[in-house]
Amino acid sequence: MPDDQTAHPNYAEAKRRVEALKGFYIHALVYICVISALAGINTITRGDWWVHWPLLGWGLGLIGHALAVYGPMRRVGQDWEARRIDDELRRM
Repeated sequence: MPDDQTAHPNYAEAKRRVEALKGFYIHALVYICVISALAGINTITRGDWWVHWPLLGWGLGLIGHALAVYGPMRRVGQDWEARRIDDELRRM
């Protein structure tokens, strides 16, 4: 059995998946850091509580990213384009 991981037939797909997970983890970490900083600023300034708007807006984007990596949208992204191309070619 070869030690070289790149020889594995599913290496490219596994690498793509790991890159997607890494991207999501970075996105989540940046979200937590920025929202925490904004909440701190909002608390210190004692103005109207506005931090909930970026929390909700960006949070929805983060949920979409999570669904693309972990959930039902993952199936759409994986081979959707290839299946659509195959469908179009069969129609021709």
